[in-house]
Amino acid sequence: MQEYEFSKNIHRFINLKNNNLTSMKKQILFLFVLFISFSIFSQPLPASDSAVTTSHKLTANGIHFGYTAQTGTQPVWNESGDEIATLHYTYYTRDDIKKPSERPLLISFNGGPGSASVWMHLAYTGPKLINIDDEGYPLQPYGIKDNPYSVLDVADILYVNPVNTGYSRILDPEMKKDEQKKNFFGVNADIKYLAAWLNTFVTRHNRWQSPKYLIGESYGTVRVSGLALELQNAQWMYLNGVILVSPTDLGIKRDGPVAKATRLPYFAATAWFHKKLKPEYQNKDLDDLLREVELFTLDELLPAITRGFSLDKTEKNRIIHQMSNYSGLSEKVIDQNTLDVSTGLFWKELLREEGLTIGRLDSRYLGLDSRDGGEYPDYNAELTSWLHSFTPAVNYYFRNYLNYKTDVKYNMFGNVHPWDRDHNRTGYQLRQAMAANPYLHLMVQAGYYDGATDYFNAKINLWQMDPSGKLKERMKFIGYRGGHMMYLRKEDLIKATDDVRRFVLETIPAKDQPAKY
Repeated sequence: MQEYEFSKNIHRFINLKNNNLTSMKKQILFLFVLFISFSIFSQPLPASDSAVTTSHKLTANGIHFGYTAQTGTQPVWNESGDEIATLHYTYYTRDDIKKPSERPLLISFNGGPGSASVWMHLAYTGPKLINIDDEGYPLQPYGIKDNPYSVLDVADILYVNPVNTGYSRILDPEMKKDEQKKNFFGVNADIKYLAAWLNTFVTRHNRWQSPKYLIGESYGTVRVSGLALELQNAQWMYLNGVILVSPTDLGIKRDGPVAKATRLPYFAATAWFHKKLKPEYQNKDLDDLLREVELFTLDELLPAITRGFSLDKTEKNRIIHQMSNYSGLSEKVIDQNTLDVSTGLFWKELLREEGLTIGRLDSRYLGLDSRDGGEYPDYNAELTSWLHSFTPAVNYYFRNYLNYKTDVKYNMFGNVHPWDRDHNRTGYQLRQAMAANPYLHLMVQAGYYDGATDYFNAKINLWQMDPSGKLKERMKFIGYRGGHMMYLRKEDLIKATDDVRRFVLETIPAKDQPAKY
């Protein structure tokens, strides 16, 4: 409203006070004053290189200790040494450590691309938690509290916001959109500049001797998978572990029948949660049911879809019947879609009779559409719920707890598009990094009710990135009874942080143990 009134006054000024000006002069004056108005209302840029340090105390995993939080910005330089962007970070270190060089460092990224590194920071591994109930739903008053399950007891933690997320920004006002894409906004550009940035951070903070771990969530799994190899090859920095939380396909394509068939285990888990299965399936333990559905998917459904119209009608009807048993959908819907039920239709169809939709990233969440018809929900029920609780908390936290005071807007989601997704081979790059580094281990964490990056395809990633099985002893998959951010559910938060803690401790080699085959 203020900007609108300002613009109105500009027009009034020109029309009333400058009747004797020529049309050309009026246009020049208008553009000049308009430029000033945009300057007034544009967002400020953060300092390129800054740090604010505060001291705190925490009891995590039953251990009481002090810790230091440093939050600030560190530049991104181009090849000429010019500052072209700055990344905002938050870095936590435990105070009572006698040998910091032996202390593990966990480096954390969220995804999007375009998402701030806020989700795991304030709901999973960090020293504070947002105010939510035990199932992850928002509570008021919005705020934060201590995280008794934080992994800060075993590892220092660095949270990094890529360009245009959080408080991170491009600094060069002259940079054109295609230059931005080339420098920052693409699978490989993102990995390249972040690896160089991490080299600077590790050097500045004297962490070269520390065992290092990357943890990424959602698109962040693409980021950290590629970083594992880029850090080795371009920065000569070797890792002990990579943790993938709710991974994407990592560039390991699965089109056609494979893509269609492998949705079913997720459908089954979600239908089980909403109690939409027949008693003989509903009464099974979820893990037992999913093992059964996975076998059916690979051994029967995939070949059936592959055969298309050549599939015998009797066999097709049998497959449809079993798909209905496992998915909670009617045989009619499955038949109408020739065994190919999209996730969007599933989110709309499963609870259609109750007038409800289910969430995409976490299908425990329920939505209310304007009409019950259609093939896709009106909105993502889970995401609106999460933004409820995270946005007030992160803005309050930085200003009031970490003393980071700025007028820069905190971008929960920033403008990073169009994103260049070409040449995504990050899954295979992670496998290559593991092959070249005998110390490097991998853990995958996935929620059964995640319909965007489903747990079964996370398993397929592991099978396909290393089909020979030569590295399988250094790969671990763990499933949880939550969604994309399984840690929002308290029971899964406790289990998942214990799994991270155990992974870190178990992958630090014994003293003088050589890295060799």
